[in-house]
Amino acid sequence: MRNRFDEQLIHLNNELITMGALCEEAISGCVKYLIDKDIAMRDNTLEADKQIDQKERDIERLCMKLLMQQQPVATDLRVISSALKMISDMERIGDQASDIAEIVKHIQKSNLESNTHISDMARATIRMVTDSVESFVKKDIALAQTVIKNDDEVDSLFNKVKNELIQAIQQSEDDAEALIDLLMIAKYFERIGDHAENIAEWVIYSITGRHANFS
Repeated sequence: MRNRFDEQLIHLNNELITMGALCEEAISGCVKYLIDKDIAMRDNTLEADKQIDQKERDIERLCMKLLMQQQPVATDLRVISSALKMISDMERIGDQASDIAEIVKHIQKSNLESNTHISDMARATIRMVTDSVESFVKKDIALAQTVIKNDDEVDSLFNKVKNELIQAIQQSEDDAEALIDLLMIAKYFERIGDHAENIAEWVIYSITGRHANFS
């Protein structure tokens, strides 16, 4: 019985890795669409978001099966509960990447983003998502802690972008609509950073049993 349970835990781990890779694909696609105006990247992001939604449902069912059909010990419960929390954040990352792609569609003829720090913010956010997934794959507490620290960088870049866009709106009312769209995109990147931070915190909890919000 325990051997079967361990096999299912390995399957859960692999499913989480796959879902994490889809999140990386979604966020990378929307950033390339924003910067390069490559419409194929928009389609990739929207497709990845659909697959992320399906993975969330699959993993939820697997976790419920593990809880109901087996007798998990404390460490198993920690892994399963962390998985349920992480997939919620991953699903939100997919949604927000999709939202960014939809907004970019309306500003794709504009190069306004080149005058702000939004590209830097996008790259910093991608790094957080990638590192949060890698910290889970490698069970790397130090990397997870780095992700948590890097959220401050994303927050700082968001404030810079916000101030730049507010100043730009004041200087050019003609571009106001596109600039407001860029502000929305920056806000979505900021939220994605928050979700990557959450994932990293649950990685640490799954390994150590300690969570920043419950200490």
